[in-house]
Amino acid sequence: MDLGAAGPDEGIEPDGRIDDDLVAQLLLSRGVPREDLERHRNPSLRTFLPDPSHFRDMDPAAERLAQAVLGGETVTIYGDYDVDGATSAALLVRLLRALGLPAGYYIPDRLLEGYGPSGEALVRLGREGSSLIVTVDCGAMAHEALAMAAAAGIDVIVVDHHKCSAELPRAAALVNPNRLDESDTGAAHGHLAAVGVAFLLAVAIVRCLRSRGFFAARPEPDLFALLDLVALGTVADVAALHGLNRALVAQGLKVMARRDNIGMAALIDASRLNRAPTCSDLGFALGPRINAGGRVGESTLGVRLLTTEDPDEARAIAAQLSALNEERRAIEQAVQEAAEAQLDGQHNRAVLVLAGAGWHPGVIGIVAGRLKEKTGKPTLVIALEADEAGHGKGSGRSIPGVDLGAAIIAAREAGLLVAGGGHAMAAGLTIDPGQLNALANWLDARLGATVMAAMANQALTLDLGLTPRGLTPALIEQLESAGPFGMGWPAPRVAVGPVRVVKADTVGNDHVRLIVRGDDGASFKAMAFRAASGELGQALLHGTRDRRLWLAGRAKIDDWASRPQAELHIDDAAFLD
Repeated sequence: MDLGAAGPDEGIEPDGRIDDDLVAQLLLSRGVPREDLERHRNPSLRTFLPDPSHFRDMDPAAERLAQAVLGGETVTIYGDYDVDGATSAALLVRLLRALGLPAGYYIPDRLLEGYGPSGEALVRLGREGSSLIVTVDCGAMAHEALAMAAAAGIDVIVVDHHKCSAELPRAAALVNPNRLDESDTGAAHGHLAAVGVAFLLAVAIVRCLRSRGFFAARPEPDLFALLDLVALGTVADVAALHGLNRALVAQGLKVMARRDNIGMAALIDASRLNRAPTCSDLGFALGPRINAGGRVGESTLGVRLLTTEDPDEARAIAAQLSALNEERRAIEQAVQEAAEAQLDGQHNRAVLVLAGAGWHPGVIGIVAGRLKEKTGKPTLVIALEADEAGHGKGSGRSIPGVDLGAAIIAAREAGLLVAGGGHAMAAGLTIDPGQLNALANWLDARLGATVMAAMANQALTLDLGLTPRGLTPALIEQLESAGPFGMGWPAPRVAVGPVRVVKADTVGNDHVRLIVRGDDGASFKAMAFRAASGELGQALLHGTRDRRLWLAGRAKIDDWASRPQAELHIDDAAFLD
């Protein structure tokens, strides 16, 4: 195992803090040039935000929206039903309302309308009075729908981040850093979630209105106040947390801690957080609740919550989303068990393609992610007979180094799919059930070598080795100063040992809980999540008697007790004897 830049206890001060040089090593190990360390220690928008005008169609989009504000037009924000779509829509709705334009929103029903803008919905919104529609987190591949809107005389601006084909749909503007004709600066920000692109558009709109003297007699909107939405959407969409995304999330967490957004505050309370949210809370507590509305409930709940100014309404919606999230968990478990039953028949596949009738389309993306983590392979989970035409609706999750979104677009172009698209780590599709085997074989042929190479390059890299006494809350706080952490910017992984297991049991949903003690006399709690039925969990539960071992994982602070305690979330273990 690679211990990274430091051996056991190297860089640890007597009070358990890490010295600044080791924090610098964490940044260097994540690709930060030495001359750029200071900018990355405290990522800010001042040092990371690009000029929005460098992005294709950004200025036309801002000018068209500024025209709508000045002319008092009826504008509708058309969002996707996931967290990125909800936060993107909420961001633009809140901005336009702050500019005096009471914009509306439209979120399609996942089951009845499916992903992306439909031509029928766009035309209907136009007939109801919308002269301008902005699609967020969708639209980059909606050629037919946008053609219908254009024929009806409706202007549509697309704000997206999903993969594009060479031929773009007809739109008043299409802002997407993943356009194939994007500028170098724009393409360098292809890791942005849609809500990040929407924030850049917000900056451009305000700048455009400023140049026209719009703020001569009124205050400019506080764009920084929108960063809590950007942070939530970015983390929940598993966007890579480097560069601008890291600055957006770092600053967004500070805004979230102020609890200025009434709906966001209600969401935090409903998640039973008694402290300011952390990056992991966005992905595991707040995000799933917003998603639950689109997955198994009412698709508009997330945007309604994040745009309301009524505390009572906010509390009611947050409670409803929490209840839906519990329902989603039960549905998800049933689908996962059914999908796992198919794994034995696919052990030779490079890309797992799992399908079943009666599976809820709202949870297939979550299940795909779970099985991707369990198997280490890109995974597609498909709900058969998911629409009136009998098509299957699928969602996929990939592993680093394998661009699943590009493969799905290519499969659609090859005639294997009715529809499909996505980005490197996630994709969605619609398929004729008769094409399932052909798709699986095609994906194996296209991605087999890439998947093998990506899996061969997987390694458990360690940043720091510690004795048990060195695992302290003060140390963890110093490690966290190199954050926020997430996809593309992994949290530090430490190895702690040698230890002996004092107590081992199973808790919750397949979790292993350990109490371990080191040779230095210090003890701590460790958790291996969703591991009890696997090889690691069984070894920890039954193979540790009278044996010493090292544990590797993420150091966390358990703040549920009266006094914060350090604990370890286990990724792996190595026995010494």
